[in-house]
Amino acid sequence: MRDISHLTSPITELQAVLDSHKLSLQDYSRIKEILKREPNLIEIGIFSSMWSEHCSYKSSKKYLQGFPISAPWVVQGPGENAGVIDIGGGIVAVFKIESHNHPSFIEPNAGAATGVGGIMRDIFTMGARPVASLNSIRFGDITDSKEIGRKHRYLLRGVVEGIGSYGNCMGVPTIGGEMSFESSYNGNILVNAFCLGLARKEEVFYAKAEGVGNPVIYVGSKTGRDGLGGAVMSSDSFTSGTKALRSSVQIGDPFAEKLLLEACLELFKNDYIVGIQDMGAAGLTSSSFEMAGKSGSGMRLYLDKVPMRESAMNPYELMLSESQERMLICAKKGSEEKVMEIFKKWEVDVAVIGEVTDSGVMELFWYGDLCATIPIDELSNNAPILDREVKEIKRESVIASCINTDLNAQEVFQKLLESVEVSDKKWVYSQYDSSVQTNTIVGPGECDASLIRVKESGVGVGMSVYCDVRASYLNPKEGAKLSVSAAGRDCATRGARPLAISDCLNFGSPNNPEVMWEFSQSCEGIKEACKILNTPVVSGNVSLHNQSDGKDIYPTPSIVSVGVIQDSNKAIKSALVQTGSTLMLVGKLEENFSASLAQKLCEDRIYGQVPRIDLHTESRLWDFLYETIHQGDILSAKNLNQGGLAIALAKMALLGNKGIRVQTGYTNWQLLFAQTPSCVVIEVHASKVEKILSQIKTYKLQAQNLGVVMGQRICIDSIDMSLHEAKKLYFESFAKISTL
Repeated sequence: MRDISHLTSPITELQAVLDSHKLSLQDYSRIKEILKREPNLIEIGIFSSMWSEHCSYKSSKKYLQGFPISAPWVVQGPGENAGVIDIGGGIVAVFKIESHNHPSFIEPNAGAATGVGGIMRDIFTMGARPVASLNSIRFGDITDSKEIGRKHRYLLRGVVEGIGSYGNCMGVPTIGGEMSFESSYNGNILVNAFCLGLARKEEVFYAKAEGVGNPVIYVGSKTGRDGLGGAVMSSDSFTSGTKALRSSVQIGDPFAEKLLLEACLELFKNDYIVGIQDMGAAGLTSSSFEMAGKSGSGMRLYLDKVPMRESAMNPYELMLSESQERMLICAKKGSEEKVMEIFKKWEVDVAVIGEVTDSGVMELFWYGDLCATIPIDELSNNAPILDREVKEIKRESVIASCINTDLNAQEVFQKLLESVEVSDKKWVYSQYDSSVQTNTIVGPGECDASLIRVKESGVGVGMSVYCDVRASYLNPKEGAKLSVSAAGRDCATRGARPLAISDCLNFGSPNNPEVMWEFSQSCEGIKEACKILNTPVVSGNVSLHNQSDGKDIYPTPSIVSVGVIQDSNKAIKSALVQTGSTLMLVGKLEENFSASLAQKLCEDRIYGQVPRIDLHTESRLWDFLYETIHQGDILSAKNLNQGGLAIALAKMALLGNKGIRVQTGYTNWQLLFAQTPSCVVIEVHASKVEKILSQIKTYKLQAQNLGVVMGQRICIDSIDMSLHEAKKLYFESFAKISTL
């Protein structure tokens, strides 16, 4: 038996212990009230992790109330490992987006890889096979020629390698994503990972531990000391002196996870288990307390039975380690041997480490001795909810009705096309396997939403991740509304009806009252948009403390919209299809360049009042696209996004390898670069123009004819560039910068 008296004895140097665990004296007083005694170090560690920002959402929970979370197609909303929606044919889509920001900044490869692994476990824990991944990654000034640029190009290379290597080894296609580059991320990059899986509706599993005497079984990789304190580390801000906390970063093994995945999916085919939970943030602590807490049960764990890969480990380390590729199972009593047989077959470590009780208490034993006891409900369901100070930011001014620049339309067009924000990211997505599983219909680099086919039913599932970070900076509420709408519009241009979202809310330090105002406003924007657009929030994640040396990131509510088209064969892409077809703009451009990419690149700043979106108009646009694409009346479509109309048209031309001749009739050429919401470009057969115009009128939308698909040049009013030259700018620029 290993001596752990230093962990169970009364705590000396209390303030130092509390500081290292990010707990206050007020927290300590509350812990004593809950335990009705002084806590030991093991218990302090457990409270610290479960009450961390990362696990408890203590600063954000009050603002998450009121999200629309239900609809006839929602099977499971927030509160489980992932959200679940019904996509027809007895099949459900299980999905979630989550952050791994702090670890990825410290160790970009390992941090990004374990972020991908963690979100995949959230999906297959619920009985679904992961079938598609997206990512949303954000960096600082990679074009900078000095230290900042070198640092962020290094981070970019590491993150991309980590995402690619883990996903490729797992055999899950990475089919899309988004990237952005702002100086606000110089001190904190963002790595948000999304995964979607499919399952039969009746075969979804949940995280619960109930039934007195039912065994608690550990499965997966052995526990080591990697990731110790990860949840607490991710709940604090960086300073120049804390950026080397590499011991807090987990190390992943995708081959171990692949075996764990297959073993779990085989297990789910049998009636052996009550519930299952991924050991994510806070490891064995969070998984055990959450499973028992959701069921109102108690639990007894024998920590010396936990499979260990390092010598002389102790209960504190075993409870708080965030070693990867591990699950906790509540099995049905009597099925232990059958469960263990499955995992041994797949060469996955497995051990019975405890049982369910009716005590409502977590009892931790070490070689027969009780070393910690904590009331489960008080810890897991009654974490502190903070009412932090909120201070409104006054950033809005008059509408930026023009771009202050000496450049002409041709020069602005070229500047945008070759920018890191617009140019093709093939250097990134070529490192991802996007076609494994052979279900990908629309993959990375094809613009707007990605799309997979469900082989069993022929249904297409579209998904897109997006955040308008510059608009969110100027106006967090309107920026969030624009982000929800744009992600859904991406799905709509494929012909998929948006059904639900998952969000990843990335913000600065909650100790800053202005950040809490940004957070509250973003939540209100999401609530309003999701309610009117009927896309409930079914899962998500909050990441605060994205601050370095006092500088907060832009508000970054990353939104993933998931939509369905009943016949995947009817889905369309953004690449132009047919010479001689007609190009049309659905929607009307406004002379507002606030938060636009053109404003940023031409003026080197962003300012003004961001464009307001009419969510009811947006909803009608989605209905119009769904109907016309389903009927086969639209050949291709592209959402207006970064760079406005000119860039949308150029991307369609470049993807389809076809020239265009467009005459808008605009007297102000700058309108070509306005980023007005609720606008899409569509390509239609010339014979169907009148029919389309009639349908546009029915949906009370506006439209105009733009021109035709023809030739080998991109001609948009005064802009004139050969396809050959445009291809070089668009397809080659990013690789030159990223590999400097």
